[in-house]
Amino acid sequence: SGASPALIDEYLEEIHTDPHLREHLARTWVDNPKMRDAQLAYGRRIGWYALVRVLKPKMIIETGVHQGVGACVLTSALIRNRVDGSPGRYLGTDIDPGAGVLFTDRYAQEGEIAYGDLITTLSKISQPIDFFINDSDHSAEYESREYEIILPLLAKSSIILGENSHTNTILNDFSRQHGRSYLFFGEVPANHWYPGAGIGVSLSTIPLILA
Repeated sequence: SGASPALIDEYLEEIHTDPHLREHLARTWVDNPKMRDAQLAYGRRIGWYALVRVLKPKMIIETGVHQGVGACVLTSALIRNRVDGSPGRYLGTDIDPGAGVLFTDRYAQEGEIAYGDLITTLSKISQPIDFFINDSDHSAEYESREYEIILPLLAKSSIILGENSHTNTILNDFSRQHGRSYLFFGEVPANHWYPGAGIGVSLSTIPLILA
């Protein structure tokens, strides 16, 4: 990102200590009978948050909203960015009309969720995409298709996050093909049978700071 490690550490601590976000998610989680027995954690979304805080994107798109934890994390970063004088907007897409139950309150004021086909949604976008997150259909074919669809819409300085990069090389291959840099941040779970996932990051330029 071009930012100092100290600043990134500050943003990582910021999301961990955000009482409003934690309270909002916990309250909404418990109130929903489909989720109350599950555990809530930010997971890799902590990395999303730090990147949004440092890069100050004007347009964020997330494909695959699910319950909306990511949407709330991303828009909480946008709220702080706006206070810092760098406003942005969030657009989530999902084929499930019931997706995004957590995306309410102050967080929903920072963007919206479009339900339906991704291609139809993208056709209505009138501004460049600064920050794109692929977290929808995890088949290699569909993931590759998403990247090719958004390519003409990417801002000059843009970032793509792949949430399935621990299982395939699709984002890495796309980055190589289009002259973009690629990074991978892997999870290392402690004392757990799950080997961990990670975040694939495709960068248009380095340093990437947008504002």
